[in-house]
Amino acid sequence: MDTQNPSAPSRAQSAVAGNPTRSRHHTGGVIHENTRHTERFTVIGNHLTQHRELSLLAIGLGCHIQSLPTGAPADIKSLAARFKEGTTRIAAALRELETHGYLRRERVRTATGRILTRTTSCNQPGRRREATSSDCPAPRPRQAAADRAPQPRPRRALPAVPQPTRAAAVALHQQATDLLAGLRRHDPRLLLSATDTEHLAPGVIAWLEREVTPTTVRHALTADLPADALRRPAALLAHRLTAQLPPPPPYRTPDTPPLVRHALRSCDGCDRAFRAPQTETHCRDCRTATPFTR
Repeated sequence: MDTQNPSAPSRAQSAVAGNPTRSRHHTGGVIHENTRHTERFTVIGNHLTQHRELSLLAIGLGCHIQSLPTGAPADIKSLAARFKEGTTRIAAALRELETHGYLRRERVRTATGRILTRTTSCNQPGRRREATSSDCPAPRPRQAAADRAPQPRPRRALPAVPQPTRAAAVALHQQATDLLAGLRRHDPRLLLSATDTEHLAPGVIAWLEREVTPTTVRHALTADLPADALRRPAALLAHRLTAQLPPPPPYRTPDTPPLVRHALRSCDGCDRAFRAPQTETHCRDCRTATPFTR
């Protein structure tokens, strides 16, 4: 008979050209059962979740960081305590996110001199945020293997230090240099280069000119140091020399005879530098310990 079944398909349907959701060899795929979220959810772009160059760990870590509330810790140690991947893999994933513009990490100094890492999460790299005037960094272009060698970071200038009010004597400058060079004996992290010492020496001299003893200066520079590693010890010392600078000695009244400031001279007994008239040949300690006839 020529009667046809109108409900049966006339022929197999071929996949539509250019439609990636249709396949000639269909083996099954994901089926979504979606329910609309009304609370506790985060909007994350497919450019992150389906990124072709990020690892699966970096994608998952990026989604986790975007879901954190503002102020939540996102450093390597905190993330390693939360997940089981370990610090090495988490650090590598954070570098991936930073390379592609999803993270920005900056070193900032607190009012107490402590250095912390501030992490900024960018949900759309290169797009301007609506609420602020800052931009998320655009993804950095991928470099060839030959160009990925680590480049030395430019040295940042150290903070300014107090300057002496007059030309310092050679002995006073040497005393400040020796004090700075000896700080590493109190804390090995305070090992300073010759350039750092030259920069900090005027600040120490400014303290010594204000009639502060070297022991007091040394205590001010080494007391209550942060427990974390010191990335720039010279910058921390420069901050303390400026922030904790003591006031100058009290002014003398007009009726008080002017204070004579004698030049520095070496003691004939112990070779220590002291201030005294030219007629004195021994410091106070030597004069008290060993009386002598003039």
